[in-house]
Amino acid sequence: MTSGLVAQLIIYMVVLLLAISAHEAAHAWMSYKFGDDTARLLGRITLNPIAHIDPIGTLLIPIASFIFANMGGVVAMIPLIGWGKPTPVNPLRWRRKDLANVMVSIAGILANLTIATIALILFKIAQYSHVFGEGAALSSVAEPVELFLIRALTINVSLAVFNLLPFPPLDGSKVLWTILPDSMKPALEALERFGFIILLLVVSSGFLQIVFRPVMRVIVYLLEL
Repeated sequence: MTSGLVAQLIIYMVVLLLAISAHEAAHAWMSYKFGDDTARLLGRITLNPIAHIDPIGTLLIPIASFIFANMGGVVAMIPLIGWGKPTPVNPLRWRRKDLANVMVSIAGILANLTIATIALILFKIAQYSHVFGEGAALSSVAEPVELFLIRALTINVSLAVFNLLPFPPLDGSKVLWTILPDSMKPALEALERFGFIILLLVVSSGFLQIVFRPVMRVIVYLLEL
């Protein structure tokens, strides 16, 4: 692996750790606001990635996926994926349970979209102020900073869109459960037992490419404005 690729991997992992930590911490914070302190007592309302790291989902698979994506050929088709340690919540302790279920579920998504928005604003400020232009004071760090901001934008938007999908165990499925008629809720609950298999099928089927293609087009458009 070249030094340039190592630097890209480091930036990718720093951004991913921030995105996952913010996502899980937001779930914990919102659950606490609705009366459940389970996650708070476990130290999950923090951006410290150590509290949210899943050794396989946060480290092993993202690093392997990144390396495969840069190898070319068939293995390059493996998507860049990752996840954190699930945030424990106790719905029985929530006030206004239906509203709490929706807000706790989308809290992580909103956190990712907030980070993505900040990254885009900072990128556009740098772009129009020319602080990273040739001969400017910060020109020497232009490449890594721009890469960091672009990664922060794309990874956080990707996580937000991915988690909006209504497949168990993603956050979107919990929102869907809240709005479904009571007669249909047992069917969704039954699907949760096969959540990992469903995710594997979604990832391997090419469905994510269909979902993310227009999202990436919008991101590129915003970056080029």
